[in-house]
Amino acid sequence: MTNDVLNTVPLELYIDGQWLPASDGGTFTVYNPANEEALASVASATEADALKAVDAAYRAGETWSARAPRERAEILRKAFELMTERKEEIAALISLEEGKTRAEALGEVAYAAEFFRWYAEEAVRDQGMLARSPAGANNILVQHQPVGVCLLITPWNFPAAMGTRKIAPALAAGCTTILKPASETPLTALLLAGLLEEAGVPAGVVNVIPSRRSSVMSNTILGDERVRKVSFTGSTEVGRLLLAKAGERVVNCSMELGGNAPFVVLDDADMDVAIESAMVAKMRNAGESCIGANRFYVHSSIIDEFSRRLAEEMGRLKVGHGLEQGVDVGPLVNASTRDKVAELVDQAVAQGAKVLTGGEAPEGAGFFYKPTVLTNIPDSADISRTEIFGPVAAIYPFETIDEVVDKANDTEFGLAAYVIGRDVGRALSVASRIDAGILGVNRGFVSDPAAPFGGFKQSGIGREGSQDGLHEFIEKKYIAVDW
Repeated sequence: MTNDVLNTVPLELYIDGQWLPASDGGTFTVYNPANEEALASVASATEADALKAVDAAYRAGETWSARAPRERAEILRKAFELMTERKEEIAALISLEEGKTRAEALGEVAYAAEFFRWYAEEAVRDQGMLARSPAGANNILVQHQPVGVCLLITPWNFPAAMGTRKIAPALAAGCTTILKPASETPLTALLLAGLLEEAGVPAGVVNVIPSRRSSVMSNTILGDERVRKVSFTGSTEVGRLLLAKAGERVVNCSMELGGNAPFVVLDDADMDVAIESAMVAKMRNAGESCIGANRFYVHSSIIDEFSRRLAEEMGRLKVGHGLEQGVDVGPLVNASTRDKVAELVDQAVAQGAKVLTGGEAPEGAGFFYKPTVLTNIPDSADISRTEIFGPVAAIYPFETIDEVVDKANDTEFGLAAYVIGRDVGRALSVASRIDAGILGVNRGFVSDPAAPFGGFKQSGIGREGSQDGLHEFIEKKYIAVDW
């Protein structure tokens, strides 16, 4: 299966409907995080390649935006069908280059494909407005137009879903795109390029340019006056740099940035629901999720039981290669991610934190870290303020609702949060006081293509998914007219 999958993936740049080497012949290596072995050498785009992609997207823009919404919708629907048919192949590739288990990779493919189906349905509902001015002076005509050429920059943790969540609404709106995938996981993006071509996407509408020269790519593309949109998912630090560059030409921006999600367990929580939700919210993709639970605030009356049961569940998880039978947790994506997790845990333990399970990386090849539960963590520990992005649950006690709301909001981020409690009205009341764009109440899985996805504060700007995601790629033109 491994060789079969890799043999189907093009390894060159996809520009204007053609597979091309980098203009300087450069490549970079993609590694399997489970064994640290090379998977493939991929073309590494240059500044000249970036401009070639802009040229292609700009030329294709007028024709693509003029296509009937139904035609664009049918192409997106075909892309959904192709992804669904090839789910096993795509999932295997995701597991190989990103590390997640086969089951999780299949879940990502299903989720990713749904963006094509959702925006196939939304493309034909992108309607403007006609109304009479309240003063009666004129008629108000509002037209929706595509924003234009879009730069899409995606992270490594969900290489299929993060691509489709941007490509699908952009194409539905009539935009053309340049996708810069993360260097750790470019293979899935390249496979998607071929799939979209097969679905009927014309040359130049989608261009995919993997590169190790990330800052050169973004600065070059955003510096071109023909580019009118950037949509980025990644760290807040990189997001700030992109916003500064986009600000030079006032480029339209959508940013889904970092998180530090609190997971609040109220004193009336159903413990089974709390543990089940915690496992999903924490361990999705081995904790490498921007909406992953990061800080577990548990009422002091139940913290011992919650901590014990969570440690038992985490301790049962089998760590290994994502494609191996029975594996629950794959590797982290690279050495630096694993080392950051290990450093956060080691520092907390040195300052007095107690390890209930895990707390170390296993010996041998691969970027693995054991599922870990920590308690008795001092507020001074870095893990109390840092997005862990790994399989570590840090648990803290609280006494009152006001106290836990203050703790939950004591961060510069506001992407996701979770609240568990039997009294749903009370849990919703707590959730409404937490500064986050995405809330899970009595559940650990919250993502849905039909729901707006985005954060408050320094977790981002704009929303993906739902009708909001389509509107991120639309300009509204107001025309005052009489007849």
